[in-house]
Amino acid sequence: MMGRSGEDERLFGLEPDADQMRAFAERAVDHVVRHLASLDGQRAVDLDGAVERAAHAREPLPWRPSDYEELFRHLFDEVIPKSINTASPGMLSYVQGGGLFHAAVADFVSLAVNRFVGYAAAAPVLAELEANVVRWFCEILGFPAGAGGVLTSGGSVGHLIAVVAARTKHLGDDLRGARVYASDQLHHSIEKAALVAGLPRDAVRPIATDARYRIELSALDRAISEDRATGRRPFLLVGTGGTTNTGAVDDLTALRGLADREGLWLHVDGAYGGFFRLTERGRAALQGIETADSVVVDPHKSLFLPYGTGAVLTRHVEALRHAHELHSDYVHAVRSEGASVDFASISPELSRDCRGLRVWLPMKMVGAQAFRDALDEKLDLASYAADQLRGIPYLELADEPQLSTVAFHLRDKGDAANQATERILERINDRGRVHLSGTVLRGRAAIRICVLSFRVHRRAIDASLEDLKDALAEEKLDVSQRTV
Repeated sequence: MMGRSGEDERLFGLEPDADQMRAFAERAVDHVVRHLASLDGQRAVDLDGAVERAAHAREPLPWRPSDYEELFRHLFDEVIPKSINTASPGMLSYVQGGGLFHAAVADFVSLAVNRFVGYAAAAPVLAELEANVVRWFCEILGFPAGAGGVLTSGGSVGHLIAVVAARTKHLGDDLRGARVYASDQLHHSIEKAALVAGLPRDAVRPIATDARYRIELSALDRAISEDRATGRRPFLLVGTGGTTNTGAVDDLTALRGLADREGLWLHVDGAYGGFFRLTERGRAALQGIETADSVVVDPHKSLFLPYGTGAVLTRHVEALRHAHELHSDYVHAVRSEGASVDFASISPELSRDCRGLRVWLPMKMVGAQAFRDALDEKLDLASYAADQLRGIPYLELADEPQLSTVAFHLRDKGDAANQATERILERINDRGRVHLSGTVLRGRAAIRICVLSFRVHRRAIDASLEDLKDALAEEKLDVSQRTV
């Protein structure tokens, strides 16, 4: 940087020197830390003018370098704020994990050193760290020794890997008449996985749920009998370890028994709820998940990690390998002898980042007990929210919380109540202190409180309840024929 002005020091090419790299990284850290340290004062959502700003953000290919400080200011002042603030301590919508800073640092290290771990021989020790993470997850779920799996970009890819493994094992190359069963509360990523896996569009048969939104076993039994009688080929049963709508958990022990009786692969969608098995209440709620043939979990949900961190785990690693492994002359030299696993052999991905480091570093730094304590707090907060909601006129719970999600309705039914529910939700979110989400349960609009981010504490629940009461007060004359 000899002889450069201060402004020129912020302009550099593909190979910055040590001083430039340090200055660049320090400024990035300054902006990130300032952003995270101010989360309490930020809105939980700010989308005013976001669409218009997005239109103005379209730009041609840049041919000349830009000052990185100007770029950082643009990102943190103009781009990042116009969004649903998924890192906010008021984030109670959808299924948000918050994004641990420890994992962001791990990603910086991983992406900067840029090691390839698709085949273990290319980076044996790093690959083994990632294999450790997979084994930790298997231990949390109660899987036996020898179980394994792979880290993915999220639940959607995890489901795809499991569906392909089950399809290959049970159907081979003949996919005619294939049938998959899941509850009518299934996540749509299951249907997408079946479609991408080459199954017919009508392959997934939704099964009715009981009063607590759990798969109805008698309806499932009838569906399988009907399908076999008409020549369909049942091969996969999907249970849920925490639905998105209400956090419902299917009777996984009963599903295991039915799967054994019918010769089906049992896959469990534990993307949201699986890691609650770290807690005593979670183990009780998720009893039977340890017997599944495969499970999808999302560390970017209930382990609070950044988006892009999922996992599929199985007691049948050979089934994953049989479904995904291919050989070629140009990778033969790096195939691994004696390695725990080659991730490229049990998943669709060859080129992939070293995802394991973003789990390994925070888990080693803070220990599993810290995650257990945080998840226990989320269960406590969901119970507290449910208790408070029961005392608010005009409302009723859709169900008692089975994990950390609480869904509730207006007591009234019909279009007027549904429209009022949508207005109430909009009023709450417009205030910006918290962000809630809505859904529809058996034709009735509902509001959801999902307590999951590590940054969500009692004050966020109290703020959501205060804003809900105010929104109800503003709305109450607009809903006719009240039943309370």
